[in-house]
Amino acid sequence: MGSCNGKGTEKIQKRVAPLPKGTKNPCHHEIPEVLTTVSLPTIAVLQAPDTSGLRLKTRQFMVPQFLENFIQSAFNTLIETKVPIEGGTLVVSGDGRYFNKEAIQTIIKMSFANGVGHILVGKDGLLSTPAVSAVIRTRKEKPFGGFILSASHNPGGIDEDFGIKYNCENGGPASEEFTKLIYEHSKKISFYNYIDDFPHIDIHTCGETRFSVNRKPAKVSVIDPTNCHVDVLKRCFDFNAIKKFISRKDFSMVYDSMCGVQGPYARKIFVEEFGLDESVLLNGEPKEDFGGPSSAHHGHADPNLTHARALVEKMGLTSTGAPLPGVDVSKVPSFGAAADGDADRNMILGSQFFVSPSDSLAVIAANADAIPYFKRAGGLKGCARSMPTSSALDVVAKEKGIPLFETPTGWKYFGSLMDTAEYVPFLCGEESFGTGSDHVREKDGMWAVLAWLQILAVQNPDESKPLRTVRDIVVDHWRKYGRHYYARYDYEGMSKPLSEKVMSTMGDNAVENSKRDEIECADSFSYQDPVDKEAPLAKNQGMRFLFKDGCRVVFRLSGTGVSGATIRLYLEKYTKDEKEMLNDPFEAVKGLAKKAMEFSKMAEIFNEDKNDDTGRCGLKSEDGICIPSVIT
Repeated sequence: MGSCNGKGTEKIQKRVAPLPKGTKNPCHHEIPEVLTTVSLPTIAVLQAPDTSGLRLKTRQFMVPQFLENFIQSAFNTLIETKVPIEGGTLVVSGDGRYFNKEAIQTIIKMSFANGVGHILVGKDGLLSTPAVSAVIRTRKEKPFGGFILSASHNPGGIDEDFGIKYNCENGGPASEEFTKLIYEHSKKISFYNYIDDFPHIDIHTCGETRFSVNRKPAKVSVIDPTNCHVDVLKRCFDFNAIKKFISRKDFSMVYDSMCGVQGPYARKIFVEEFGLDESVLLNGEPKEDFGGPSSAHHGHADPNLTHARALVEKMGLTSTGAPLPGVDVSKVPSFGAAADGDADRNMILGSQFFVSPSDSLAVIAANADAIPYFKRAGGLKGCARSMPTSSALDVVAKEKGIPLFETPTGWKYFGSLMDTAEYVPFLCGEESFGTGSDHVREKDGMWAVLAWLQILAVQNPDESKPLRTVRDIVVDHWRKYGRHYYARYDYEGMSKPLSEKVMSTMGDNAVENSKRDEIECADSFSYQDPVDKEAPLAKNQGMRFLFKDGCRVVFRLSGTGVSGATIRLYLEKYTKDEKEMLNDPFEAVKGLAKKAMEFSKMAEIFNEDKNDDTGRCGLKSEDGICIPSVIT
């Protein structure tokens, strides 16, 4: 290929066998008789992937050779790690955000130039992140991996965010070792492989484009984006039982795709499979800017109380999750849910009732036998949560005798556990509205919604009896297992050096803070994969303050933002007192927030320097607490 040995930047030409005379291309492209593979010179640019691939401003990806450098660095890494890309099948699709279609065309050209034989693309360039995983895991061609074009829940648009990540042959995100190799290649890359005169592929029509590259067969298949994923979900759930339940006269629902990629999947499942009216779908048309500033969510397809405003208001709630006053409750749907831009996240709501992601995960674990995929295998065999996620899952796992794992943030850390037979079937989740199972190797927003509908169906076998609601199920769960009040404060766009100073200050003071009477442990979280013993120790994954009464305070630097640094503060308060179970969660953790300010010295550190071009410095305070950008 000329790209992996690093020997010069000369052009390398290869003759391409033409299609037989009279052959018509299924996608109506005219394939030239000779295509030319070239290695084009480039200048290395440092490209360091974070917890979810490479995420930057869209305009940065549009800079000539920037995207090309990253893709070639990924191919060089695949070659170095001996992944069989020659003649193999690759998935390339995304969440439909701005620059998605253009990037797909570039990646197609580069993929064939690097030896790929078959490329699968979702119609219109759309595949949700869990659907990419499903395609990799279930297609008969057995893809060796896939490129996902997404910045997840971040806004889309020419002046917003773009991202790309690579998923491996098991359908899961690339390991930390793999992404580090991509970064190392990005530092020394000198040319990339390309096919200049390759035709523009029609990705808006399902079908195949066949041709030959270097006298070897090659093709692009444009596929229905929903089929593989929906087929997998049908194996997890009883669609007939769910369909029967949601047809009850006393049940109604609404689903918000937030103008992201989930729209076609929501239509396929709720309208075509379950027979509901189109009116149950909010923001169901995928848009490059996710609806932009004119949408209720201002183009920020992030399924939480702050951004999913249309859904939250329809469900009779305020942005804090409290019941909206003056609402006619009889007109509020029984069930509401939302997805983010790439459809791997979810938010669950009942009528005037918010279910926190941590509680949602715990409730699914407690009711796992209601889900056919789990029940057929004799129940859950393992579960896991990210470290910042509340301990609600731990209490359920302990009561049921299920092995529990606490991992760093990032779905890739669940991969080895899901690939271990003794822990399958497996359930896992993160506080950042991500929930899933081992059916795919990504978090799956639609899976979580169907899990809830399946639980509701099982708990409502008799239509003649009053509906057991989302609220009923969660409150009963609290009475049995206790309630974990939980909140997350996000401090976005902060100065990177000062954010790092906040974290290092807490690390330096960990021993001293451990001596406080109420503190059981203060440490920097690290993780050794319990399955892959050769995996490197994941260090500095967040500062933990564990209290003797079961409360927790956690600080972490987020790896999903593109501007400045984001400090996330997680607050958790546990109670088994039934009289204390229905309080406002944000009020319940305020005392912990004040203690967190003492531990972190945030106010002092961010206000000591007023000039910093990496992000903002000053932080306003109210009642002794630095005011966050977002509370969820």
